[in-house]
Amino acid sequence: MNFKSFIKDKILLGFLLLFGIATIEIFLIPYPFVNFIKIYIPVTIIFLYIIGLSIEYFMKQRFYKDLEDTLNNLDDKYLISEIIKEPSFTEGKILKDLLKQINKSMVENVNLYKYKQEDYKDYIELWIHEIKIPIASR
Repeated sequence: MNFKSFIKDKILLGFLLLFGIATIEIFLIPYPFVNFIKIYIPVTIIFLYIIGLSIEYFMKQRFYKDLEDTLNNLDDKYLISEIIKEPSFTEGKILKDLLKQINKSMVENVNLYKYKQEDYKDYIELWIHEIKIPIASR
């Protein structure tokens, strides 16, 4: 995850924030507040928004970087859902749960084919045994 793509995902939220700030400023026009307050409110909101975005970006960036590094170091990549740390944000938790479900499905699918292969092997061995008996009795 890079910063540019993260900001691109948050652009709509930024526009909504700016719209909200503009609306607040328009509603404050008729009131005789000091201009400092009219400037302080939007600056504070934008500053807190930037701090929140920064914290969110660094949390997600660290999680996805750790995830990518762990995946690159694994020989058996399907074990990634068992190894990654529990993320502290909702999207990461959803991703981890999905990876666990995918891994479980893959294991069930492999076991299904393994059982089918064993059944086929048993069938062939039984068939060979059934054919050998009449041939051996002649």
